[in-house]
Amino acid sequence: MTLTRRFGNFAWLATALFALALLPTAAAQELDFSKFDSKLGGGLGGGFGQTHKEVSISAEFTAPTPDAPAMLFVTAKMAPNWHISSIDQGADGSGGGPKPTVINIDGGQEVKLLAPFQHIQQPTSRIDNEAWIGLELREHRDVVTWYAPVEFAASIDPANASINGKIDGQVCDRSCIPFNMTFTAKLGQGTAIPATPAAVVPAPIQSISYWSLVGSGILGGLILNLMPCVLPVIGLKLFSFAKQGGQSRLHNIWLNLAYTAGLLTVFMVLATLSAGVQLGLSGKGMGWGEIYTYTSFKVAMTALVFAMALSFLGVWEVPIPGFATTGSATDLASKDGPGGAYFMGIITTLLAVPCSGPFLGPLFGYTISQPPIVTYLLFFSIGLGMALPYLIAGAFPAAVSWLPKPGAWMDTLKNLMGFVLLATVVYLFSTLGDKYFLPTLALMFGIWFACWLIGRVPAYAERKQRLKAWGWGTAVAAAVGVTAFMLTVPSKYALAWEPFSPQAVAVARAQGKTVLVDFTANWCLTCKLNLATAINRKDVKEVVEANDVVTLLADWTDQNDTVKNALTELNSQSIPLMAIYPSDPNKEVLVLRDVITQSQVLEALAEAGPSLDPKTAAVTSEKK
Repeated sequence: MTLTRRFGNFAWLATALFALALLPTAAAQELDFSKFDSKLGGGLGGGFGQTHKEVSISAEFTAPTPDAPAMLFVTAKMAPNWHISSIDQGADGSGGGPKPTVINIDGGQEVKLLAPFQHIQQPTSRIDNEAWIGLELREHRDVVTWYAPVEFAASIDPANASINGKIDGQVCDRSCIPFNMTFTAKLGQGTAIPATPAAVVPAPIQSISYWSLVGSGILGGLILNLMPCVLPVIGLKLFSFAKQGGQSRLHNIWLNLAYTAGLLTVFMVLATLSAGVQLGLSGKGMGWGEIYTYTSFKVAMTALVFAMALSFLGVWEVPIPGFATTGSATDLASKDGPGGAYFMGIITTLLAVPCSGPFLGPLFGYTISQPPIVTYLLFFSIGLGMALPYLIAGAFPAAVSWLPKPGAWMDTLKNLMGFVLLATVVYLFSTLGDKYFLPTLALMFGIWFACWLIGRVPAYAERKQRLKAWGWGTAVAAAVGVTAFMLTVPSKYALAWEPFSPQAVAVARAQGKTVLVDFTANWCLTCKLNLATAINRKDVKEVVEANDVVTLLADWTDQNDTVKNALTELNSQSIPLMAIYPSDPNKEVLVLRDVITQSQVLEALAEAGPSLDPKTAAVTSEKK
């Protein structure tokens, strides 16, 4: 096998697996895939939530008086050495700069802001000479309180009222952590508002030397090799080292340089994403680990590692550095190459992303306020530190002379490493949000079938036969993944379901409401199909909201006599079933059974009619 062919096979494999894993999530864009949850985050990717040890938020308001309106106060307290940007933080000529603090109150409340928020404590001020040269940086330390006048509706008693809102910003030391926190304000004493604001105090300049930056980056890169995210892939390199014992030093150096190039490629891409704002490539940069906040990427990585594990376990064969395509350890020497080493460097780095390790979090945060050259220098030094052991091993083969010579033992160890990779898959599953767990698991079964189908065709078979196996396997895996994500991931057009009960139906109908009840269960695939294709749809949701329809979900996943009795009253003993109770009590209940279409649901809603307004409902109730 030529070098070009080995390189092409491995590149095609990595691209195909990523595309296959991304396909279901791309197909589910209609299912609100624009907002992803992450249980991990890592580095700068994490930090969003209700509580932060670096900053805490409290709020209160004062009652209105004949001379003054009610006043809302929001206070932020920062940990020592941490600061947040002011609400009036400006930007440079290109729109760059620190993220200003933004305070909003929630809509739908019977209270409104009469003027923008202002700060009581003046921010410190300094001129930036590094990231946004010449820009004034306005920062609050220790504690800051903002205030704004508010007005309650005439029917609201402030003593019993509350104001809900949120504050969005970032808290920084040497690193910056974005936060988006909610607050609930109650009636209180408020804070004295000074007649004359305090003088602006210059802030201390914090800096770090480039040598310290590079040294910490190299050390952090070395530590990444010991992180649990990376250890499974280290076994791959051990096989490569074992091979290198009988080869020339030049060949060994070439392989390890290719592996290092793969590592550094990913780090340079991440550096570009991180420095996107300063380079004018995007509206915001991407921190280390933030890529793992994207569900599509996590699903793709899970799929890739799972496929690698199946290869190690003999389900199929893939040209990975140090392994044969025929399962024979004696063929190992002819199957390795710079192309495979390059892509193994890429895979190793991607797996290392969630394991930032010591030193890296603050360093990556430091790059937020630094020019692009510092960002690239930091990412390069971390990549160099991560690749350093392999460069030394390539330059000095004696350093790995303790490894045994290639032989049959490598096949056994390869199988054991397959189980280690499966453990990595379990870990990657833990990073997924609950609603993506089941469809991703289904995608893994599709990939399993695809790998099994491909593995049934021997490597010496005709190209046409091998392409046919790849085509069918990819098609089946894609179909399984797309179907699983469509049926199980909640749609952004999901109706506002409330739990079903006969009492809920009776109360809603007494109020003149049209009521839609969907009888379903988690074990009912047809029910899932109806939800995805006929019920949780844009047109249906618009009609339900326009007609003020009450939607109730009758869940029959577990034994439930209430649901069973309701089905019996509708002359049914099976699901799926949809019942629409018209607002007019004189009309019959509309029942849709088994597989239904969106047009059937829309027609039934139109026949049932909208909910009655309260006055009409009251008259109808009196007539009854």
